[in-house]
Amino acid sequence: MAVLREQGVNSHVEMAAAFHRAGFDAIDVHMSDLLAGRTGLGDFHALVACGGFSYGDVLGAGEGWAKSILFNERVRDEFATFFHRPQTLALGVCNGCQMMSNLRELIPGSDLWPRFVRNQSDRFEARFSLVEVTQSPSLLLEGMVGSRMPIAVSHGEGQVEVRDSAHLAQLESKGLVALRFVDNFGKVTETYPANPNGSPNGITAVTSESGRATIMMPHPERVFRTVSNSWHPENWGEDSPWMRIFRNARKQLG
Repeated sequence: MAVLREQGVNSHVEMAAAFHRAGFDAIDVHMSDLLAGRTGLGDFHALVACGGFSYGDVLGAGEGWAKSILFNERVRDEFATFFHRPQTLALGVCNGCQMMSNLRELIPGSDLWPRFVRNQSDRFEARFSLVEVTQSPSLLLEGMVGSRMPIAVSHGEGQVEVRDSAHLAQLESKGLVALRFVDNFGKVTETYPANPNGSPNGITAVTSESGRATIMMPHPERVFRTVSNSWHPENWGEDSPWMRIFRNARKQLG
C-alpha cells in the first residue's frame, strides 16, 4: 500500500495507521520519490492520496499535484499503468480526491467524475458531518450501503461542480455516487450547515465504474477509531464502522 503525499499534505500518518491496522504494509511514498525514479508504483497493489493543501492550492485544489503527474511523461505512464492493472485499488481523500478528479483521463471508468471547487460558504469548513453510504460499485464501501454515520470534513474546496444537468443525471444514473450528506432526519441535503459545501444532491464521494478507484472529500482516516467520536453506541468496540473501508481493501486484495 503506497501512502502518497506531496508538499502540504496532512493526515498521512493516520491514513497509514488505518491501513496498517487492516493488515497492510503502509509505505510512505513522497511524490519526489516517484518523480526522481527512486520508487515506482509497480511495487504496489494499492495507493491512497491523502488530504491537505498540496502546492498551497495556488493552482486550484489538487491541480498542482495532478499536473506534476500529467506533465511528466514517465510518471504519467506509471500512474496510467497502475490504474489499468487488474486487482489494484485506489483511494483519494480530500486533497487526494481533488487531485485524482483531475486524473480522469488516466483512470478507467472515471469520465463522469466532477471537479471540486470553492465551498458555497466561501469559507474553510471543518466539523463532523453526517453522511449516508449509497449503492455504488465501490469495493471499499462494500457491505456499508445504507449506513448513516458522522465523519470528519475539513476543506475549503469541496463543492461538486458538474458541466450541466445532463452530466449530473449521468453521474446519478450510472450509480457512481458513493456518499451523500444527509441532515439529522437522514434526508439527503444541499442545505448548509448539514451540507458544508453546497454540493448538488449532497454528493461528497464518487467511484469508478469498476469500483476500484474511489474518491471522497470527508476523512475516514480521522474517525476509524471509536474514540474519535464524541458519542457512539456501546457495541462499536475499539474500531468505528469506518474501519470497514480499510478492511474491505485488504479483503479485495487477499
